[in-house]
Amino acid sequence: MNNNDLVPGFNDEHDDSLRITLEKVEDIENCLMVILNGYIDTYNSVFFQKQVNKIVATGFVNLIFSCANLNYVSSTGIGSFTAFLKLVKPKQGDIVLLNIQPKVFEVFQLLGFSQFFNIKDNLNDALAFFKNAAPVEVAMFPKVFSCPVCSRKLKATKAGRFRCSDCKSILAINQAGQVFLG
Repeated sequence: MNNNDLVPGFNDEHDDSLRITLEKVEDIENCLMVILNGYIDTYNSVFFQKQVNKIVATGFVNLIFSCANLNYVSSTGIGSFTAFLKLVKPKQGDIVLLNIQPKVFEVFQLLGFSQFFNIKDNLNDALAFFKNAAPVEVAMFPKVFSCPVCSRKLKATKAGRFRCSDCKSILAINQAGQVFLG
């Protein structure tokens, strides 16, 4: 299917550093898969934002960004994803980032943004997120865990970043209770 069939005028602009392909997700209302190929940096982020704004203006507010072929994202690119989240949330929409490469995920982690996004490893999990078919989550917090550096037992009352009381390592814990350095 042609991108223009889903979002009128979508193919009117293009950028060689970031190719975007669209696929309708039939099982989810107002859902579109946005397949990214290339990279997102300061120079092409305006193009990226314009294209996604066209998608949302057409009525697609549940977006799955397929990032398997996204080789690099700068902090400006991550800012774009944050802007999209702010754009779709008031319209009862949401965003899932799918198949993020480890080096791209590391940028999200280093900047502390991995906890704000729904990041999934496969399409079924992404679809389940939108269908609310995921099992009801048990309250994750407060959570007791061991520091990954010094093994000190720690307690987190909520997701966020903090410092280990023993080794002073900076740690982050996401909404799912996963602990990361950084």
